[in-house]
Amino acid sequence: MSEDVDTHIIERYDLHKRLGKGAYGIVWKAVDRRVRETVALKKIFDAFRNQTDAQRTFREIMFLQEFGRHPNIIKLYNVLKADNNRDIYLVFEFMEADLHNVIKKLTILKDIHKQYIMCQLFRAVRFLHSGNVLHRDLKPSNVLLDADCRVKLADFGLARSLSQIEDYPEGQNMPELTEYVATRWYRSPEILLAAKCYTKGVDMWSLGCILAEMLLGHALFPGTSTINQIERIMNTIPRPSKLDIESIGSQYASSVLEKMPRRPQKPLELYLTNSDHQAIDLVQRLLIFAPHKRLNVDQCLVHPYVLQFHSPMDEPALNYDILLPLPDHIQLSIDDYRNKLYEMIQENRTYVKRIQHNRVISNNSNQKFKSHNTTTTTTATTRKATTTTTTAAATTTTKAITTTTTMTAAPLMNTNGQTIAANGRLSSVIRRSSSNHAIRTMKQQSVMQPKAPIAQAECSDTDYDTARSIYRPASIDKPKNTDTVMIENRQSRERAQSVETPQNGTVCRERTASSSSKVRPRRYSQHRTGIFSSFRKNI
Repeated sequence: MSEDVDTHIIERYDLHKRLGKGAYGIVWKAVDRRVRETVALKKIFDAFRNQTDAQRTFREIMFLQEFGRHPNIIKLYNVLKADNNRDIYLVFEFMEADLHNVIKKLTILKDIHKQYIMCQLFRAVRFLHSGNVLHRDLKPSNVLLDADCRVKLADFGLARSLSQIEDYPEGQNMPELTEYVATRWYRSPEILLAAKCYTKGVDMWSLGCILAEMLLGHALFPGTSTINQIERIMNTIPRPSKLDIESIGSQYASSVLEKMPRRPQKPLELYLTNSDHQAIDLVQRLLIFAPHKRLNVDQCLVHPYVLQFHSPMDEPALNYDILLPLPDHIQLSIDDYRNKLYEMIQENRTYVKRIQHNRVISNNSNQKFKSHNTTTTTTATTRKATTTTTTAAATTTTKAITTTTTMTAAPLMNTNGQTIAANGRLSSVIRRSSSNHAIRTMKQQSVMQPKAPIAQAECSDTDYDTARSIYRPASIDKPKNTDTVMIENRQSRERAQSVETPQNGTVCRERTASSSSKVRPRRYSQHRTGIFSSFRKNI
């Protein structure tokens, strides 16, 4: 089992079991000899074999370093070089299963599990979207679970910063967006129809497909080709209007949809006949043709289907945009990606840029920056890591669902707007003041429950991307006053029922309420021909 592993890796990690092997890598369940923790050790074969693989490896490591502190995003513990200077080792926290294999078991997931899983997914995606980053590959095999139904989102190789797309220099052609993002079954209509620009709505569509798959026990749109995928979608969702078709910015959408055979539609509710009406409503609000009409992740978190798990204190968001240190709109040379990554490993330092929302404050100035909502200055003070717990009782008498999540401290900054790395070095960061709240500190709470049947499923061989479960001592939560709980639930449900999505056209970037009211006009990338070369363009 250890013949494929370098000696210096064997000296540090005790390999217990091979979890999967594919053309691009191999994954083991291992134990870190230094701290005696169970981890997932992933070896990527020839990680820099070509520009595409090099860029994907670089993206994943950069984004995981930034987002891994969220309790519902997989943690990357370490990045290690191989002796041959071609392979690379990634050390993740260990998780027992992925959602794809859990769904295949059919009898494992009860309604309460499905609601809890979706709530955690919404929290993870909210964290990404608040940093203006798209995941672009949301699917059940990238959703990892432990025995207590805790969710970790994995595989950030296709993630993309919207800020880097929007800030492309004026007067130049926008970069061509990746055509084959996401697995086909979970791709949104705008991606399938080769849209020139897409929004956070692509992730929301994928979340709708994941929920539908949990409810059905199999994929909702298992297309055999791109055209077949479009046909399956159009035969299920409501017919889009002309304005809806124009809103996605595809030159081929009208022509492709006109040529589609008109078959009798089978609405979503006919597929989901055995599902709760609130679950059906949430799927219907996510699987809408026009991206701007889909629910956003904040609206999903207050939807009645997941409302019982909604807790604003457990749903942190970033108040800055995330940008990669290398330009993401073009593929650089293999050496560029390798050298930058090895430089990061050697210096034990991250190069991700954080650009705070609203106005820029110079790093070289002596001005201390303040929040819109506070009068205190930001200094290089140590913030303690905190732990948050959300507990849900299952409707069945046999199992309960409990989550224990750990939040690490936000980046430390000095008064000149520079981030202090873990090793004490300074990392230059352009900062903008924001009215958004930073990640809040939370009182430590934790509960340990008997293992749920999630452990019966294992992770997919090819999609397994992670590592360890953490158990902590039990504590008892203080009961709330019954009247207070009823008032809180009623107010939350009223918010959920009053949710409305904007009916005006979309723009390439979704802005917060604190953002400037001046919206830049939509800018397009170079169009792709691909499979639609035989179709005429819209006039």
